[in-house]
Amino acid sequence: MKLKFSIIIPVYNRPNEIDELLESLVAQSFSDAFEVLIIEDGSTQNSDSIVQKYQDQLNLNYFFKENTGAGDSRNFGMKNATGNYFIILDSDVILPNQYLAEVKIGLENYYTDAYGGADAAHKSFSNLQKAINYSMTSVLTTGGIRGNTQAIDTFQPRSFNMGVSKKAFENTQGFSKMKNGEDIDLTFRLWKNGFETQLLEKAFVFHKRRASILQFFKQTFGFGSARPMLNRKYPKTTKLTYWFPSIFIIGLDTSILLAIFEYCELFYLYCFYFLLLFLDSLFQNKNLQVAFLSVITSFTQFLGYGLGFLESLFFSKKK
Repeated sequence: MKLKFSIIIPVYNRPNEIDELLESLVAQSFSDAFEVLIIEDGSTQNSDSIVQKYQDQLNLNYFFKENTGAGDSRNFGMKNATGNYFIILDSDVILPNQYLAEVKIGLENYYTDAYGGADAAHKSFSNLQKAINYSMTSVLTTGGIRGNTQAIDTFQPRSFNMGVSKKAFENTQGFSKMKNGEDIDLTFRLWKNGFETQLLEKAFVFHKRRASILQFFKQTFGFGSARPMLNRKYPKTTKLTYWFPSIFIIGLDTSILLAIFEYCELFYLYCFYFLLLFLDSLFQNKNLQVAFLSVITSFTQFLGYGLGFLESLFFSKKK
C-alpha cells in the first residue's frame, strides 16, 4: 500500500502556534505529496490569516466548526481527509525537518495501523518549557513511558504526535467524547479490534506544552482524573503503577509530619530523590535554572496527577 499522509491539526485560540507548526511543515525534507487540515474548534482568535500565509506552499484545507473539543475536531478532520494514513498533531508542536520522512521509513519497515512518537524540547523553548518536558519524559518521573521505550505491542500513542490509518479510523470511529485520556481510550479500542500500535522513536516532535506551573498542574490533574474512568471502562488494563503519583504525594505529606516529630528517615529519602532529579536534569539540560525548575515541575506533575486520580476514583460519579 502506498502511503498518502493527511495531517490533522485541531486548534483553539492559538494562531501563533499554528504559524510555527506550518513553518516547520514547509521545511520538511519529504518529497511525497501530503495534505494538511486545520480544524478551528470554535476559536475566538482565528488562525485564518496565518493559514492564508501558507496556501501557496502547502496543500492546506481550513475548517471552522463549533467548539466540541479536540477529539471531535480530530474526527472531523479525518472524515474530511483524502489520505489513507492520518497524522494527528497538537497545535503546540514543531516538527524536525526529517519528521515525515522518519514516519514513512518507520511504517515501510514495519507497518502498523497506528503509531506514536516521542517529544523533545527545542533549544528555543523557555526554561520552564524545558523543565516540563524533562518531567514528562524522564525515566525518573514517568518511567519513560511517553516515548523512550521500545514496546511495539503495548505502547500507547498520545494525541500530540500519533498516526492512525484510514481503515483503523473507520473501524473504531476515532476518538471518544472523553475530555481527557481520549487518546488512550482510542488505543485500547484499536487493540480490541485487532489493530497494532508501535513507537516510532525517530519520529519525535518538539512539544511546547503549557506556559505556566498552574496550567501544567491543571493538565496533569486532567490526566490523573481520566485514568480511573479508563480503568472502569477497560478493567483488564488496570495497573498498580497508576497509583504511584498518589502514593508519592501521600508519602511526602507523611514524611513531613514524621519529620516534625524527629522521625526524618522518610523525609531524607524524598530529599535524596529530588536531588537526584536535579542532578539528572542538570546533566541532560546543562542549565542550573532548568534543573531547579525540573524539581518544581516534577512535584507539580505528581501532585496534579495524584490528586486528579484520587478525586476521580473516590468522588466523581461512576461512568
